[in-house]
Amino acid sequence: MTQPLIIAVPSKGRLKEQVDAWLADCGLALRAVGGARGYSAALDGFPDVQVRLASAGDIAVALTAGDIHLGVTGEDLLREAGDEADSQVMLLEALGFGRADLVVAAPRSWVDVETMADVDDVAHLYLARTGRRIRVATKYLAQTRSFFARHGIVDYRLAESGGATEGAPAAGSAELVVDITTTGATLAANGLKILADGLILKSQAHLAAALTAAWTPEQLATCRRLLTILEARARAKTVVELSWPASQDGEAHAALDKRAPGDDGGRAHGALIPRTALFAAAGALAAAGVGPVGVHQPVYIFDAACQAADRLAAAVNGPTARG
Repeated sequence: MTQPLIIAVPSKGRLKEQVDAWLADCGLALRAVGGARGYSAALDGFPDVQVRLASAGDIAVALTAGDIHLGVTGEDLLREAGDEADSQVMLLEALGFGRADLVVAAPRSWVDVETMADVDDVAHLYLARTGRRIRVATKYLAQTRSFFARHGIVDYRLAESGGATEGAPAAGSAELVVDITTTGATLAANGLKILADGLILKSQAHLAAALTAAWTPEQLATCRRLLTILEARARAKTVVELSWPASQDGEAHAALDKRAPGDDGGRAHGALIPRTALFAAAGALAAAGVGPVGVHQPVYIFDAACQAADRLAAAVNGPTARG
């Protein structure tokens, strides 16, 4: 019996809505299995795919452990595997939503503390005066350790946060926080400021693959078919297709070659060009007397190769299954 390709996506909240919309836009609608409160779904057109619904945090853990093949979650959560992250998980596609920054924040009342160097100074003084290290409240232990080490800060200790991290200084359970934020408003509302050089990671949602999962040739083939569709849809959003009268084909290609690089050169009576080059191309064609010129937005642009699938296959030893 063929083993299914296992994919995990968020089960609730804004991120779930965004993932559902992204898949639907790619022509890959999810259908709930077992009712609205179920924890599994089916992917249209892929009967050999099993979709699990889970929290973003649980998806990151499952990817790191190799319990699933693909998952959608935040990069901030995936990076918590520390130095092992790149050997356990491959980021296949940045999805452009679920954006948030992982930052270091200090109380606004610390008027002389604006940078990580200032934190280092305060940490030394705090230890000398109290005999204790300053406490940093966070859920992101690995990334905090790594970031503080890069800044040479050693006189601190981590206070693992199980709740609202931004409230730790006011509650007296920590002096600093490392937390995720989208606008900084919640930190500010709790009397905190983001340090000038306190950005640890600019995170967003990613489609990621588990490198330690047991991949069969069939699962890799299914994954390639899926990634090909996702890549084709993403590629189509970056280009437009121009068309013009057949009698002006030579003049049109010559005009684009001179004035608006990007013409793929392989289409009779038309060209695919980057969206950013559209107005330059229109001007070049008009100057050459070419017209009328139509502009079309492709739905998919399929390529013979799939870069994401090639990278994944190479990482898990090509068509040979792991595990």
